[in-house]
This record gives sequence, structure tokens and C-alpha cells, in this order.
Amino acid sequence: MNDDRRIAIIGAGPVGLVLALKLATLGLPSLVLEAGDDISEELRASTFHPPSLDMLDALGVAAPLIAQGLVTPHWQIRRHEDGARAVFDLGVLKGDTAHPYRLQAEQWKLSRLILAKLAAEHADTVQIRFGCQVDTVVHGADHVALSGTGFEPLEAPYAIGCDGARSIIRRAMGLDFTGDTYPETTILATTSFPFHEVFEGLSNVNYIWTRHPAFSGTFSLLRVPGLWRASLHTAPGESVDQALEPAAIERKLQAIHPKGTPYEVPDLRPYRIHQRIVETYRIGRLLLAGDAAHLNSPSGGMGMNGGIHDAVELAETLAPVWRGEAEDALLDRYTRRRQPIAAREIIAQADRNRARMRETDPARRAELLAELQATAGDPARCREHLLRSSMISGLRAASRIT
Repeated sequence: MNDDRRIAIIGAGPVGLVLALKLATLGLPSLVLEAGDDISEELRASTFHPPSLDMLDALGVAAPLIAQGLVTPHWQIRRHEDGARAVFDLGVLKGDTAHPYRLQAEQWKLSRLILAKLAAEHADTVQIRFGCQVDTVVHGADHVALSGTGFEPLEAPYAIGCDGARSIIRRAMGLDFTGDTYPETTILATTSFPFHEVFEGLSNVNYIWTRHPAFSGTFSLLRVPGLWRASLHTAPGESVDQALEPAAIERKLQAIHPKGTPYEVPDLRPYRIHQRIVETYRIGRLLLAGDAAHLNSPSGGMGMNGGIHDAVELAETLAPVWRGEAEDALLDRYTRRRQPIAAREIIAQADRNRARMRETDPARRAELLAELQATAGDPARCREHLLRSSMISGLRAASRIT
């Protein structure tokens, strides 16, 4: 098949690859162009929510992903000094999802599973090209022309930006990426130290308040197979460069749990947190999904999951368009279903999660913790809370939009 009869997907992260696989199951051909030479294994997302696992199960990749991750039946918000906590049991969602738990697994594991499945089952339908940087996008009336480095210029019926915060497709659409950048920098550090063996009742996902002066009030501990990921923040008066020094990282980890030997930290990554969104996910034959369309605080683990949900919705929208049904009505519905949900259910909810964990007043923390414990202890309230935080409510609301 000529490239000009393939839907062009820019970016081979989990969003772009889920989109390619879903399109292939629906019989639609695609070409994935990725600037990198291989799947990135940088420290990125590691939490898969129940509805994402349901979607991946329908694509045949949930079971092998679950086998490579940690099933996480509950998560918690915790006070470090005394271990007081609110624990949210995802088992209350057993009537709402086939996967009433979070899965802790690095996102690159999903990407590699999809690559293997595409090669084994959809090699004729999906082409993946690494080392292909798209530099120029020309939007025509009946096609999109793409050119750059690592590939010959081509034309595609549609081009979809799954290429992250600096998306070339979004720039070609001329869209503002409105929003804010939070003032703090987060430092993600990994260690093999078994925190679960020294803290009573620790979950695989923990958002933690602390009064220790090494932090700015909060940190989080998320477990993946063989490692713990600690999300750290600069201390008051500490620059990012200072916080990245080995002695500073060691000081923060020792503040979490003092031990007589240094922590081994194989991976370290600083990042800024943004909340941004475009007003539309589609202009003509150019479309967006994932971080190219929306960015949010990682608190709650909704960014990658929201991108996966975008990809599945977009594939299911493109399929009838490919068969000749009304293009504008269907593709505009994609924006109506996904953009408000991202704004209301992902960005706003992640912002509230961040604000709660940034609270420093001990009395207010105590009030918040009591409220969370009351919610977690009431099955009906807990279910409603988890329907929202697990992104099920947002998906149900989106499905009702015509």
C-alpha cells in the first residue's frame, strides 16, 4: 500500500501505538513516524487505570502487560510522620470494570508489547518508521503533505499528532496551547530500596504529606517491578540544580527512611508540571491526541491514560469516516467528547489533587485526611470517588455526547 493511502501518526509513544493498533483492528492502515531511534525508556508514566486496562484487553495486550507489572488493588494518601492514611480500595469498582485495580508498569512495556503485536499480526496494515523527524506539514483540501528527515516526502489522508507537548501537528494547526506552568520542579528518582518492608500498610501508590524540612510539604512513592519511584520536590530556598546534587537526593531519601548505607539511585529525572489544553482537537485533516492536545499534573496518573482514551475514541471515529460516513460531523464529535472531559475530568481533577498535596497547614491536612478517610470508609462514597479518579465517570459522560 502506498503511504498516501495510510493515516499518518506522528509519534510512537503509547498513545500513537495504541491508535495504530486500534485502527488496524478496524481495518484502517497507518504509518507511524517516530523521531527517536527506538522506543524511549525514560522515566515517564507508570500507572494504568481500570478503563485503560479494559481497552487494552480488547486489543489483546492487557494480559501480557499485567504479567509485567504490579496489580495494585488500593492506593492511599498518607501522613508520613505517624502513618495515618486514607486507603482507597478499587475493589468497589468490580461491577464497573473487568479490572478493578491499578496496574503499575512502565509505559515503555506497553509500547514494546504493541510493537511486537503489530509486527506479528498487522505488518501489512501498519508501518512503523523510527528516526523520522517531521519538519514540515502542509494541510491540503484532500490530504496532508509531510516532509522532514529520515523519510521521503509523503501525502496522507489524515495526520494525527501523538507527538507530545512540542507537537509539530499542533503548530501546523495554529492552535494556542493555553494554560499554566506550575512554579515547582519535580525530581523523579528511582531506587531498589524496599520501602514496602519498612512502612506498615504501604500501597504500591502513595501520595504523602510530610513536615520534614528536606521537602516542600509532600512527596510520593510509586512502586514498579523491582523499583520504587520517589517524586521529590525542592526544599524551601533550594534551587533545582542544588536539589539534583547527589548529596541532596541522598538527604531527601534518608528523610523518607533513615538507613546506615547510601541509597542507590539508578535513574533521576527533573521535570516541570504544566496544565494546558487546546480548544479543538481537529482542524480539517489534522487531529491531536494525548499530550499534544492536553497536559496536566501527574498527580493521579491521568495523563497517559487520557491519551490512550483519546486514541481509542479517535480510531472508532475514523473508522466510519474511512467507510464514507459524514466526515465533519464525526470528527468534530471527537473534540466534543474528548476536549471537555480533558479540561474537566483530567486537568481540573489533577490540579485539585496537586493542590491538596501541596497543603502545608497541619490543621487543614488533618481535616482533609479525616474527610478522605470518611470517603474511603463508605462504600457508596468510595465508589463515586473512584469512578471519578479512575476516569470511568469521564468516559461515561463522553459516550453520551453526540
